[in-house]
Amino acid sequence: MAAAIKVSGLSHWYGEGSMRRQVLQSIDLTIEAGEVVLLTGPSGCGKTTLLTLVGALRQVQAGEVKVFGEELNGSSRSQRQQLRRRIGMIFQGHNLLRCLSSEQNVQMGSDLLPDLSYRARRDQAREWLRAVGLGDHLGKLPHDLSGGQKQRVAIARALAAHPQLLLADEPTAALDKQTGREVVELLQRLAREQSCAVLMVTHDPRILDVADRLVQMEDGRLSVSSLALQAG
Repeated sequence: MAAAIKVSGLSHWYGEGSMRRQVLQSIDLTIEAGEVVLLTGPSGCGKTTLLTLVGALRQVQAGEVKVFGEELNGSSRSQRQQLRRRIGMIFQGHNLLRCLSSEQNVQMGSDLLPDLSYRARRDQAREWLRAVGLGDHLGKLPHDLSGGQKQRVAIARALAAHPQLLLADEPTAALDKQTGREVVELLQRLAREQSCAVLMVTHDPRILDVADRLVQMEDGRLSVSSLALQAG
């Protein structure tokens, strides 16, 4: 079975001409199904760029990026769109639809699942909102929610699609200690029970113990001294 993520020699640049700047330099990274990998490093070092490339949100410029065995370098827009249906994404901007309630926003994730009735999708949305502690906020619109609550709705929406790969950019940044812990343990359970690979960018030292591996990035490179966590 192909690895969930296999990145080889990945490099990426922004800008043109004299403004061209390299943000990723010959990245190699493999993540297996069911594995939780935390990506750490200073702001601006290329972590979010790596997530967007693996998540098929940007065109790969140089190197190989295979997700579920599918090569993204040279892929078409329609191929990337199809692949994204198997990927859950949690980014700091929340990206909630302002005109929809919490329940309706989360149900958008369930809408990606085939052969589910409206009632089943609605029930799943409510279940995931309860799982992130928002069971009493089903009907609230985004403008009625705090930043941390919006983040939890975004997390529930990503999980509702039953992704095979979950990409998360600072998912606990707007959450208090207890809620952040509950959320990452939920992501860890998703990895274990559904063999979902998780790649999470974080600066939060409180959640490092949920990882199978920690990977350090600096100046667009993955550190050779990346730490593998030992069981126990």
